[in-house]
Amino acid sequence: MNQQENNYLQKITGKTKLLGVIGHPVEHSLSPMMHNAALSKLGLDYVYLPFPIAPENLEIAIAGFAAIGVVGFSVTIPHKQAIIPLLSEIYPIAQAIGAVNTVTRQGDIWVGTNTDVEGFIAPLQTTYHQDWSQKTAVILGNGGAARAVVAGCIQLGFSAIHIVGRNIYKLKAFNESWQNSPFADKFQVHTWEELPNLIPQANLLVNTTPIGMYPHVNESPLSAEEMVKLPSGAIAYDLIYIPKPTKFLQIAEKQGAIPIDGSEMLVQQGAAALKIWLQNEEIPVTEMRQALQNYLGF
Repeated sequence: MNQQENNYLQKITGKTKLLGVIGHPVEHSLSPMMHNAALSKLGLDYVYLPFPIAPENLEIAIAGFAAIGVVGFSVTIPHKQAIIPLLSEIYPIAQAIGAVNTVTRQGDIWVGTNTDVEGFIAPLQTTYHQDWSQKTAVILGNGGAARAVVAGCIQLGFSAIHIVGRNIYKLKAFNESWQNSPFADKFQVHTWEELPNLIPQANLLVNTTPIGMYPHVNESPLSAEEMVKLPSGAIAYDLIYIPKPTKFLQIAEKQGAIPIDGSEMLVQQGAAALKIWLQNEEIPVTEMRQALQNYLGF
C-alpha cells in the first residue's frame, strides 16, 4: 500500500459517502485511483471503491447499494446494458445509445446516464478545433464501446460515419439495435472486406476493439498494409490505453496520422461522472490525469 492509499483509508469514518465501480471482473479498473485522487484534492469525505459483481447478482447488488446509501457508481463490462431495466430513469444520451456507464441515486430512485460519449469527444474538441461536418469517421468494431463512439461522432457532426465489423450477423444486430434511436440512419455498417475502400476516406479512424490491449501488445486490428492508404494528417484514435502507444497507433503514426490513445477518454468520462455525483463541483482533472500517468509510468 502506498502513502496516498493509506491517507484515503485514514480518512474513512462512519460519515464517509460511498461511490464505486461495478464490473466483472473489476480488479483491473483504474477508476478508483483517479477518483480517489480527485476526492482527496477536493478534501471531500467520500471514497470510491471497486465492487466485483457477477451478472447473476446485479439486481440484488443494486438493491443493496440503495440500502446502504451509495451515492452513485460507474458501470463497466458486462453491465452497461443489463443495468438499464433496473433503473427508474435514463438520460436521453444513454437511452439513445443503449448503454449506461454512470448511475446516481436521486431521492429514492436510480438514474442512469453515459459519460463515455463526453469522454470520447473531449480530446477531439480540445486539441483539434475543426469543422467536422466535412469529415469522415471509420470505426473498427461493433461492440459496446463502438456505441459511444458512434454517438460522439454524430454529436461532432461528421458527414459520414462507417462502422466496420467482422461478423455480418453482429453487424446486422448492431444496426437494428439503433432503430428506435434518434441516431438511427446516421451511420452505415460494413464488413471487414470493404475496408480498402473506406481507409482512404478516413479523417478519423477509431479502434474500439480489444485487439492490441495488454498483454497482446504486438497485435493490431489493422496491418501496415491495410493502413497504407490512410490519409496523412488523419487522426487515429485507439480506445486502448495500455500499452502506450498501441501497435495500431504506431502503424498509423508511421503513415503520417495523428495518434490519440484511450487514457484521456478514461480521465474525461470519469471527471464527467464526478461532476454529476458531486453536483457540479469543480473537478480537479489534472490530479486525475496525473494519478493515471503515475500508475501507468508515462
